[in-house]
Amino acid sequence: MTVAATALTALPVSLLTIWALLRTPAARHVVAAPRADRWHERSTPLLGGSGIFAGLLAGCGVAVAVGALPASRELGGILGGCALLYAAGLVDDIVRLRPLAKLAAQAGAAALVLAAGVRVEIIGNDVAATALGMAWLVGMTNAFNLLDNMDGLAATLATVACAFFAVDAYVTHPSRLTALLALAICFACLGFLPYNLRLRRPAAVFMGDSGSQVLGFGVAVLGLASSWTVAGSTVATLLLPLLVLAVPILDTTLVTVVRLFEGRPVTQGGRDHTSHRLVYQGLSDKRAVVLLGAVSAALGLTSLAYNVLDDTWITLVGVLITFAFLLQFGSFLAEVDHAPEPDQASWLIRSLLVHRRRLVEVVVDFALITASFTLAFLIRVEGTGIAWQRHVFDMALPAILVARYVSFIAFGLYRGVWRYAGARDAASVFAAVVLSEGAAFLFVWATVPWNGFPRGTFLIDVLLCSLLVGASRFWERAAGRVLQALVGRSRQRRVVIVGAGRSGRSLLRELRETPGERVVAFVDDDRSILRRRIQGVPVLAGTAEIGWVLGRVEPDAVLVTIPDAPRERLDAVVEACERAAVSCSFVRRQIDLEPGVVLGALAK
Repeated sequence: MTVAATALTALPVSLLTIWALLRTPAARHVVAAPRADRWHERSTPLLGGSGIFAGLLAGCGVAVAVGALPASRELGGILGGCALLYAAGLVDDIVRLRPLAKLAAQAGAAALVLAAGVRVEIIGNDVAATALGMAWLVGMTNAFNLLDNMDGLAATLATVACAFFAVDAYVTHPSRLTALLALAICFACLGFLPYNLRLRRPAAVFMGDSGSQVLGFGVAVLGLASSWTVAGSTVATLLLPLLVLAVPILDTTLVTVVRLFEGRPVTQGGRDHTSHRLVYQGLSDKRAVVLLGAVSAALGLTSLAYNVLDDTWITLVGVLITFAFLLQFGSFLAEVDHAPEPDQASWLIRSLLVHRRRLVEVVVDFALITASFTLAFLIRVEGTGIAWQRHVFDMALPAILVARYVSFIAFGLYRGVWRYAGARDAASVFAAVVLSEGAAFLFVWATVPWNGFPRGTFLIDVLLCSLLVGASRFWERAAGRVLQALVGRSRQRRVVIVGAGRSGRSLLRELRETPGERVVAFVDDDRSILRRRIQGVPVLAGTAEIGWVLGRVEPDAVLVTIPDAPRERLDAVVEACERAAVSCSFVRRQIDLEPGVVLGALAK
């Protein structure tokens, strides 16, 4: 308890440091001015990072002074890295550093920690271990730098993460160094939050880059020191930092992907973070922060439960559920526009069920990937193998699953248009399996000695998994053709209208009065009406995503009411309809000069 008592020093030091700095001239000069790509609306001092860093130093310094923890090379390297990032962040808050300069400071801080002895012990290869440690430290530092986009968000998530790392340091992987750092950062954040997350008033201070980089770097170091430095790690041990920090990882991934697709620099600020998208769905700023904190706490609890239970299969099933939730949640947020939908009552439930088909595919893939690798292992060993072979299998299977899911997302295997899959899609399945198999093989090779484990298992798994996953995707195409041949088309024709303007709405009213016709969706490039409803019919996407719409709603016909649109857009619609074997017609509305005469023409 001495460590906890000394770490508590960080709380009053953080509070008093910020209180004092707000009463100096720096509070008027070191400020964040409002900008179009920022969330705040008034100039705010950027002095919170100084309080957080002072609290961290005080907590660790008192612990060393009273003998609760000896001064060590590891502690010196960690505090030295934090000091370097604090200094670089403070300079950036004042004069704005270039991204490369910030990256160089982050790499230097990471090098200090790794040189001090905090390294990835779960990987035996020194080069691979150093590369992974460097990537983790720099990546998480930038994740919190991006996450600092709303009052109280970064500090709240850092507090939650550090609380779980502290519990792990006392219960599962005893370490006084980890416990001290986790509690010191936690209490330093608690000293900052009263100034930053205020109930009825805007923030009095921001942490700035001097605070967000120190927090990101600190929790990244805790991720390394808490479990990845434990030799002979289990699956639950490997997952602890990933689950505790899943929300910052999700936010960084979402922002990076969206900005790359939109052709914007990742380092450029914007209102497209997870927290912003929750506000667009009707939550207040404070409730968005609380929700993300609750999600982070729930994931942290599951990670601790996996460590206590220490059962590989329970862990795998739990991680499957977690991954499915995060994939659905991320998919829902990625589609959120800058204006909330009229009905906000069930938005969280819809975030989990927005892609029911995708959820089913994730679960089916889990079963197929697990069955494929298990069968490949049984083919290569006699019976169930010796104890060490089963241990390597238990370590390899989670690596296979993680690599598969990441690769499947990258190759677009969850786009849900498999009724119209072709040779290119089959090649994507095989490429995704091969790439993920190679990544998992390299991870196992660097992590555990083979000692008789049959490496041919991975080659057999490539063949089996390609066949099983391919079959799970392409059966729909075959079944659809068989059913179409047996029962023909339904009596009610499903129609998609391209163009939600005046002509499209007029056509919708006419088709509703025509027996046997049912309009199931609009497609329109006007972003202001995307994901809205027009006369009860949803506007699903723009013309660029027509293939996705065809796969989702499975129409019998597409009617285009914008024949004067650019030729390339119309060609894309026609081409997508031809690939999907869906009838495509152009609707031209003409008004005759004679009163009361309206002519409508349909042209292929």
